[in-house]
Amino acid sequence: MTNRIPLNTSGTTSPAVLEQLQRRSTDPKRRVLFTGATIVTMDPDSGVLHGADLLVEGDTILAVGPGLSREGAVVVDATGTILAPGFVDTHRHAWETQLRRIMPDVDDLGAYVMSTLSGYATVYRPHDMYVGTKLAALTAIDSGITCMLDFSHNSRTAEHSDAAIQALIDTGIRGVHAAMSPHFGDWDKQWPGDLTRIMEKYFAGDDQLLTLRLAALATDEIAGPALAYGPELARTAKELGIGVSVDAVFGPSSSQAVLGWEKDGILGADLTLIHATGLTPQAWEAIGRTGTTIALAPTSDAQIGLESAIPAIDEALAVGVRPGLSIDVEVALASDMFTQMRALHAIQRMRAVNAVYGTDQQPARITTYDVLDFATLQGARTNGLDGVTGSLTPGRKADLLVIQAEDLNNMPLNDAVGTIVLGSDARNISAVLISGEARKWNGQVLDVDLPALREEVHASRAYVLNTPAA
Repeated sequence: MTNRIPLNTSGTTSPAVLEQLQRRSTDPKRRVLFTGATIVTMDPDSGVLHGADLLVEGDTILAVGPGLSREGAVVVDATGTILAPGFVDTHRHAWETQLRRIMPDVDDLGAYVMSTLSGYATVYRPHDMYVGTKLAALTAIDSGITCMLDFSHNSRTAEHSDAAIQALIDTGIRGVHAAMSPHFGDWDKQWPGDLTRIMEKYFAGDDQLLTLRLAALATDEIAGPALAYGPELARTAKELGIGVSVDAVFGPSSSQAVLGWEKDGILGADLTLIHATGLTPQAWEAIGRTGTTIALAPTSDAQIGLESAIPAIDEALAVGVRPGLSIDVEVALASDMFTQMRALHAIQRMRAVNAVYGTDQQPARITTYDVLDFATLQGARTNGLDGVTGSLTPGRKADLLVIQAEDLNNMPLNDAVGTIVLGSDARNISAVLISGEARKWNGQVLDVDLPALREEVHASRAYVLNTPAA
């Protein structure tokens, strides 16, 4: 027997049916079949499927294609929708979220560092870490980001780290906790030694939503040598069996650092370099030779003006690196992946056309498919989650979006990839599944007491803003 649930232009289902969809934790073999959708698989072998079905069993995608069997499944009528992989954010400082847009016109990295990292950060309690990270993760889910790397660089005590990790757990997002100590102010000096405790306490299982990475900076210019990536931190990560994400990678000094890391043998696929603006050709050649991954932050680079202020997409592609995308800091930037895709798409195409303007040469322009690939499949690879998420491929975890294609701003559906990248936003996402669990349904993020969260966020902000910097 099957239960057929409409999820089309109205996008509504009954509470009883939603309860059926949320039974994965008690029924690991529970099946959900989405029917009649346009499916953007982001799998190079499958492409875009029209009027197709997608079958989820427990936390995993079991099959994708037309006419799948409905036996034993909760059937969701997805006619008039697009199914797509959840977006993957490769770098966000989630603890800052109660300070959203507090400095919307910041035009200098130093101004951000001094106001936020040297100022507000120093008074954060573990509770403030929890509130900011929780708000960031719930906002990510609302806008279709199913996997978020939290570059958590305000771990003043072990309790601060625990609070940030617990926030990821409580929201149900596929979270990557990238741990780093604070830049400035008093702290317990427990990092990186505390990573062993964190690993044993939160990351012991092989099949779980959370993963751990070590976070570091490229050079000692901002916060001193203890936070700069090098052989010692690389050794720590290797001993723990975790990847490394390195922030503030830009300019000549980072270029020299990259070349030094290659000589030391500590570049590679388990290392992510964030921003990568203004690097030398030699540094890019080293990145390409070693298969090192790149996390671009399109709006951060352009709006704040980091080094060259141009997202390094052409440089990455020239050496064979397809990057992931990231949000970075909500103190000045948008929270969603749609903005990152559109910004990168527009900036690169503008740059490509401008480079050959007045000549008979043809510009090398990226496509909407490219930026969606960066925001999904390549983001998963960048976060060290190859084969886990990033595409709607049988065997991968069921991290997926249901996007309304018949909403005012999307109808009529002509090109599904173009509609996701250029037409859609958070209001069009009627459902989000993470590891097969409904986290957003009927356009609402689930299991959130919004009035209570609002009270927590406002109280935390008031504390941070009204407490003198330590």
